[in-house]
Amino acid sequence: MGLGKASEKVPGLRHIPVVKLLSAAEIALLTHDHVTRLSPPERRRLLVLVRVGRGRRTRLTGAERDELEELLAKLQPRLLMGEAINRLSPVPLPRRLVFGPKNRR
Repeated sequence: MGLGKASEKVPGLRHIPVVKLLSAAEIALLTHDHVTRLSPPERRRLLVLVRVGRGRRTRLTGAERDELEELLAKLQPRLLMGEAINRLSPVPLPRRLVFGPKNRR
């Protein structure tokens, strides 16, 4: 299915520039790569913890907060953001911003 056929089925798709669509697809692929670092049971548990917490850490018990932090650390969110910015930016980011300070690597 080309963009022409897809734009007929999705309202408003014709009004989004192709560059933005490609950028969103790049970020989706990067996110997929990071999410697949978790095993399927870990992914399910992450979703459960996020649903239970409803965006607030205080709704989780101490053990659940620790578990959530451990799962989020495996996703490497700083690296994900750095890779996304490097893919979309014409100017590369310094390595310390992408990977963190040398003593934390």
